[in-house]
Formats: sequence, structure tokens, C-alpha cells
Amino acid sequence: MGVQERKARQKENLRQEILDAARDLFAHQGVESVSMRKIAERIEYSPGTIYLYFNDKNEILKTLCDETFSRLHQKIQAIRDDKSEPLSSLRRGLRAYIEFGLQNPNHYMVTFVLAGRALHENQNPGWERASFHGTPKEQDLECDSGHRCFDNLRSIVRKCIEEGLFRIDDVEEASQVLWAGVHGITTLLITKPGFPFVEQTRLVERVVEVLVEGVRRP
Repeated sequence: MGVQERKARQKENLRQEILDAARDLFAHQGVESVSMRKIAERIEYSPGTIYLYFNDKNEILKTLCDETFSRLHQKIQAIRDDKSEPLSSLRRGLRAYIEFGLQNPNHYMVTFVLAGRALHENQNPGWERASFHGTPKEQDLECDSGHRCFDNLRSIVRKCIEEGLFRIDDVEEASQVLWAGVHGITTLLITKPGFPFVEQTRLVERVVEVLVEGVRRP
């Protein structure tokens, strides 16, 4: 490996180390409580080093969200694009969403719970330089990654509606109902580990069944 390649790899490794440290801190301490200095202390670098890679905490948070959306998008897209019967694809997609969250709890909580609160209700003066609402370009980027991921569910729902399998004809309504259900159980299982839930696999299967049967045409 040449010198330039080695430097590029080291740079990418440090960038990922920053993201991993920030994700863990955000998940356990809350976004509003974490500063660039705390992130730097976690990886034992100076705050100035962090600014070589990211402009501010907003950019780190957005990058974490994009990373999570990209991983989830790949999983659900594969289900969307296969040739299975639409209701089967829907069930698999809902299960895959829940499983992704449970296997990646920090990714899930930062992206689907904490980021929304931090980006859209931010009043903390510790946030550096600008609100995330600042520029249309930033807003577009935020929407692109999340909406592309959600479009996979919409596409599966649209197939079900087009084949007359749903009692609901509104793609948006049906998609949001289903997402609300899987988001709810995923968040509960992550945030309430002490609750006496029934066996997890059985609970997840029952939730998916109830959701699908709730929109399916008799």
C-alpha cells in the first residue's frame, strides 16, 4: 500500500471513529448534552481535529442519520424488488425494519427518536454555528435519505393496493399506519428492556400480523 493510500485509509478510519463515538454519546447522553469537545475527548483527540472532518454537531448528526437510512434502505429495497407476493413482501419488510432496529439500537434511537427532537426542536445555544433548518440544500439532503428509505415501504404498499389486497386505497395513509406500528414496537423493545414483554419473536410476529390484517381486505 502506498503512502497516499495509507493516509486516505487512516483519514477514513478516524472519520468513522468520530461518528461511532458521537453515536454512542448521543444514544446514552442525549444529543443536546453532547458537545464537539465531548466527542473529541471520547476518541482522545483535540476538538480541532473533529473540525477537520465535520463543520459542527449538526453535520455529525445528519451524517449518522444518512448512514442509518442507507443501511435500512438496502435491506428494504431488496425485499421491495424481489418477485414475492405483495403481502408476503410487506410482512417481510415490516419484520426487517423491526429486526434492524433491534440489532442496531444506537443507530435506530439516534436516527428515529433523538435526531427529530434535536433537529426540529433545537433551542440549545450549544449547537454550533447554525440550525439544521438553515439552508434548502441541507433540508433537501435530510429529506432525500429518509424519504428514499420510506419510499420502499410505499412501493410495497402501492403494489398491495393495486392488486386489491387492502381495504385502504390511500398509499400514504396505509404506509404511515404501518410505519407507526413497527416504529412503536421497535422503540418500546429498545427503550423498555425491563418490561415483562412476552417472548420477543412471538410479540414481533403478532404485531406484524395485527398490522397487516388491519389494512388487508377481508
